[in-house]
Amino acid sequence: MNKYCQACGMPLTKKEDFAGGDESANFCLYCVDDNGKVKDCKKIFNGGVQFFISQIGGSRELAEKLTRKNMLRLPYWKDKDCDALKGDVASDEEFANAMKAVGENPE
Repeated sequence: MNKYCQACGMPLTKKEDFAGGDESANFCLYCVDDNGKVKDCKKIFNGGVQFFISQIGGSRELAEKLTRKNMLRLPYWKDKDCDALKGDVASDEEFANAMKAVGENPE
């Protein structure tokens, strides 16, 4: 089973991917600040939007929907109230196509 960031879903495949290089961490280097705390939802959301735009192109609106779908399926956000995660989400088909385009299995 592959490990992934609990806040953004990034696969954690090598030591450098993990926050602080700690392979027991549950978060990636992008989702944790210099103090080891998970960044706020809006920052992680915006990072996800930029990721999808850079990887698959398309509109910002689609990238936001994909990012919402992705983040809402992750354990870290289950009990968090975040305005960025409120709004339209990508369909299962849109999400599966996007994840296939970036070389990831959405399951």
